[in-house]
Amino acid sequence: MPYETLELTRAERVATLTINRPEKRNALNAAVRQELVEALDELRDDDDIRVVVLTGAGNKAFVAGADIGEFDARTPLQQRAAMSGRRVYDELAAFPKPTIAALNGYALGGGCELAMACDVRVAAASARLGQPEVKLGILPGGGGTQRLPRLVGTGRALRMLLTGEMIEAAEAERMGLVDLVVPDADLMSRVAELASAMAAHSPVALRLIKDAVRAAAEMPLAQGLAYERELFVTAFASEDRTEGVRAFLEKRPPEFHGR
Repeated sequence: MPYETLELTRAERVATLTINRPEKRNALNAAVRQELVEALDELRDDDDIRVVVLTGAGNKAFVAGADIGEFDARTPLQQRAAMSGRRVYDELAAFPKPTIAALNGYALGGGCELAMACDVRVAAASARLGQPEVKLGILPGGGGTQRLPRLVGTGRALRMLLTGEMIEAAEAERMGLVDLVVPDADLMSRVAELASAMAAHSPVALRLIKDAVRAAAEMPLAQGLAYERELFVTAFASEDRTEGVRAFLEKRPPEFHGR
C-alpha cells in the first residue's frame, strides 16, 4: 500500500522503511506514527520479509524529534488522547522480526526513542543522539526514561535526560546506546550486510531469540532460563531445525522456510 510519509522498499528478504520528511528533518507527527504502525502490520504478515531496517530520508536526520508545532496548542486531555491507542514505540519494540535502526543524522527526542525500540542501532559517525525534552519543560514520552537506563545505566541516562545535551555517535557507542559506528558513506552498506546476515537464518529461530531476550529484561534469572528452555524445545520441533541440522551434516547451506 502507498504511504505519504514513508518509503517502503523490499530486497532480499529485507524491508527498508524510510521516514520521508527531510524538509522537517523527519520529525514525528501523527501521520508518521500512524503510517509506521500500518507498515509494521504489513511487514509482520509478509512471510518474504525477515528483517526490517528503519532510517530517515536525507543525510541530516534519522528523526530530529517530535513535530512540536503539532502539539503546541493541545490541552493535557488532548495530549493524553494522542498518546493512547497503539503507540509506534511499543509496536516496534514488540515486532517479532529483527529490526535495525540506521542512524544517518540527528536522532533526538522521539527519534532517539524510536531507535531504542529497535533491536540493533548502527550510527553514521556524524550522527548525534539525545533526549532534549527537558529543555521544553517536559520529559520523554516514548520510552526514553525507561529504555535508556536499561541500555546505558541509570547515571548515564540521567545525565542525558536531565541536561538535554546531545552526544556524538562515538560516545553513544561507548555507552552502549549505539551498537556500531561506521563512516557516513558506509552506513547503509554496513546495515545491509547485518540485515542480510540475519535474514539468512531461520525465521522461527530469529523470532524465538527476540522473545527470549525480551524476557530477560522482565524475568528473574531462574524464570528466564526456564523460559529459554521452553523456547528451545519449540525451535527443536520446527521444520527449520530439521533442515538446519541436516544441512550442517550434509555440508550445504540450509534453506529455511519459517516453519
